[in-house]
Amino acid sequence: MRKNLGVQPALFPMPVVIVAAYGADGNICAMNAAWAQICDMDKIALFIDSDHKTTKNIMETKAFTVSIADVPNMEAADFFGIATGNKMSDKFARSGCHAVKSEFVNAPIITEFPVALECELAEEINTENMHAIVGKIVNVSAEESVVGDKDKILPEKVNALIFDQYRNGYYSVGEKAGQAWNAGKGLMKQ
Repeated sequence: MRKNLGVQPALFPMPVVIVAAYGADGNICAMNAAWAQICDMDKIALFIDSDHKTTKNIMETKAFTVSIADVPNMEAADFFGIATGNKMSDKFARSGCHAVKSEFVNAPIITEFPVALECELAEEINTENMHAIVGKIVNVSAEESVVGDKDKILPEKVNALIFDQYRNGYYSVGEKAGQAWNAGKGLMKQ
């Protein structure tokens, strides 16, 4: 029997990503953004408010990175979500993280996180129901330890964090459960 729960943001899992951009002063600002999604083969949408310091920096510099948060760096990833750059000018320094400038866009890559999407600002969407930043992915960089054959990311090696909106918990990505575009083939024969 099903139970009606009312209106909730009941989508699980949600990736935990860290969005980073330079400010006009060259300082790094980073934020935890659980509401992000790939929206095309070379695009990512970040559903983040316009008043975030990171959003303001993206609009100024027209570039940003999106890093996949991982279990070993959960403390820093969570800190990027609970501290605001609008009130804490040394937020990135307090995190203990390090960064290098992307070779492809004017944005920082946080070196502690294993995978980074390097993006140019493609579009800002601002409607009554949504604010989104859409980035054009111009490069993906990753630690060699999480890269497999044919330069494909190995999810089981990334140890990525996912966010549970039901109870505000973090979980790690587990083992592979099946092969996409293959698990349902038996139903095609019916």
